[in-house]
Amino acid sequence: MLKLNTNKCRTKQLEMRNLLFIILLLPLLASAHINLDSLWSVWNDSSQTDTNRLKAIQKIAWDGYLFTQPDSAFYFAQIQYDLAEQKNEKTHMASALNIQGVSFHIQGDYTKAINYYTKSLKINEELGNKKGYAATINNVGNIYKNQGDYAKAISCFNKSLKIDEELDNKKGYAATINNIGIIYYNQGDYEKSIEYYSKSLKIKEKLDDKLGMAVSLSNIGNNYSIQGDNVKAMEYYIKSLNIEEEIGDNVGMASSLTNIGVIYFDQGDFAKAMSYYTKGLKIREKVGNKLGVAISLNKIGKVYYKQGNYIKAKNYSLRALNTMQEIGAALEIQSASEALWKAYNKLGNYKESLAMHQLYIATRDSINSEENQKDVIRQEFKYNYDKKEAVAIAEHEAAMQQQETEALAEQKQQNIIIGTVSGGFILIALFLIFVFNRLRVTRRQKNEIGKQKEEIEGAHKETERQKHIIEEAHTEITDSIVYAKRLQDAILPSFDEVSKYLPNNFILFKPKDVVSGDFYWFEQLNGTSYLAAADCTGHGVPGAMVSVVCSNALNRSVKEFGITEPSKILDKTRELVIETFAKSGEDVKDGMDIAICAFKDNKVIYSGANNPLWIVRKTDLITEDQKQERSTIINNGISLIEHKSNKQPIGLYAGMKGFTQEVIDLHPGDNLYFFTDGFADQFGGKKGKKFKYKPFKRFLIDLHTKSMAEQTQLISDAFENWKGEMEQVDDVCIIGVSV
Repeated sequence: MLKLNTNKCRTKQLEMRNLLFIILLLPLLASAHINLDSLWSVWNDSSQTDTNRLKAIQKIAWDGYLFTQPDSAFYFAQIQYDLAEQKNEKTHMASALNIQGVSFHIQGDYTKAINYYTKSLKINEELGNKKGYAATINNVGNIYKNQGDYAKAISCFNKSLKIDEELDNKKGYAATINNIGIIYYNQGDYEKSIEYYSKSLKIKEKLDDKLGMAVSLSNIGNNYSIQGDNVKAMEYYIKSLNIEEEIGDNVGMASSLTNIGVIYFDQGDFAKAMSYYTKGLKIREKVGNKLGVAISLNKIGKVYYKQGNYIKAKNYSLRALNTMQEIGAALEIQSASEALWKAYNKLGNYKESLAMHQLYIATRDSINSEENQKDVIRQEFKYNYDKKEAVAIAEHEAAMQQQETEALAEQKQQNIIIGTVSGGFILIALFLIFVFNRLRVTRRQKNEIGKQKEEIEGAHKETERQKHIIEEAHTEITDSIVYAKRLQDAILPSFDEVSKYLPNNFILFKPKDVVSGDFYWFEQLNGTSYLAAADCTGHGVPGAMVSVVCSNALNRSVKEFGITEPSKILDKTRELVIETFAKSGEDVKDGMDIAICAFKDNKVIYSGANNPLWIVRKTDLITEDQKQERSTIINNGISLIEHKSNKQPIGLYAGMKGFTQEVIDLHPGDNLYFFTDGFADQFGGKKGKKFKYKPFKRFLIDLHTKSMAEQTQLISDAFENWKGEMEQVDDVCIIGVSV
């Protein structure tokens, strides 16, 4: 009997879970290599048919962005959905919703993913679109699988299998049996899992399905790794990685790189393991794969543990656990809690160690429960039984059909004779009935015309009444929004007030709607000028409501509680915001990201919640360490250095810590910038991509010789030119201060 390394088993299980996002293929969309320029040409050509334009934007979303920039894919799928809804193209509406579900799935937001999948399923069910239904129910099964609910996952996969077999959809069938293999793998039934993987791989090879082949090769590599055959495992991982690089599958590449790192980790080569884990982490951060990032962080934490750096081990695994608990990924929670109880134990924090050990045991027992495994077996037995029963029914129906055919042939001859004799009588009767009916129809139509006239007149009156109601409602809503704008304007400081104490400044404020979730805040106290740029949850009226709560909390922190240090102001503001939202009786996670600066003399004290501070200054005035920072941009003797924020919001958040602050000496000619994410996240340009932060940094460096007034106009113009005809996606707030 083969003895397996259970620790390695758990490690491979984690990587398996993350890797198999990429089997979420909607078969009619599969294409690894596309020409985005030609697709954009089709989409922008209004002379093209609606169907061609919808297909083009769908391929842009799926093939162009989904596995590299899932948030961008969501945006383009929304464009597809809006046009499809306008043209009543329900098949494309369902496809767009499925893409949006996969986008959230990749990013680890399972609640939103399920929401979009459910909408897609409903439309596909109404249309009788079995192929689309099978693909989406398979995706739902993947979420249940990732959450450790294997019975529900198998149920979804069986529904998908039945449809794929009925439609002879080999690609969908191969993807689904691969997923079932993962469940057996996660439960430790490696013989059963390899059986399913091998079946899946054979089908994918016949179809030349490169993406699917890469998935199956990696899974088979996992099986070899668990059995201690690292040479074979590495061989399969390399094959998988080569295919993923060929087709540009970032999600798969990150998983394969991490799998290779696991082999080096098991062999004790921690430097190489760290190198591969870090490569995987960078890709996952770029893609926005929350679950993948958490898995990579936990693995890096385990390397630090092996190297004896228990503080870093704890920090990395704790960051991972927070995300895993937010997502509800049971298997990953088990791994991270195991790593944490060991790290806390080494650090002498026995209370936390015990808590993590209890979480580890509870999660492990839940995943490996006897009932969970029985459910999987029952579901498979039910599926196989249903297949056999269907064959038996089909054979019985065929025999009955043969008997009926013979009886019908005999009766047919008799019917011909009877029909000939009676046909004449029937024709005469039909003619008489026809004449009588025409007389009745004529009278009835006359009466109906009179009724319809009355109904039309009544409908016209009702339409006018409804129009009046809608106009009144529109007026009330507009008045409410205008009032909300007046409320928000009241909390915003005037430009003159800010300029009185900080004369060289600009504030660029562009709400997406009439009112905004972004706001800026200013206070002058005891010779210190406090200035902040904040981004609250949402935009429009909901965002504005949150901004009023957050602005009030900032004012109370300074004026009522007399707090003067930026980091302590943020601590108190968070406390007040949570206290306000707690009155609803629910765990409301609304809040804000913010950068706050306190200016006095030639210094600034900065503290941030997710929002950084950028300073543009002469390169010869920055330190060597600052020059080496990856976030620093240097151009023609001018540098932009980034002072990083605390990676936590103002609001309810798992693993909350106190905010930190940084005291920074200022030099003449320095330009300081703090802002929300609306500018960098705006879609636009020729290819409809995000502006992003690196080009934003280079743009600000180019402006360093301009006055603050000129910079305001140039930044505003750049935003509008980049946006073009596309919709503004978020509120924009940028603050600049020159020394």
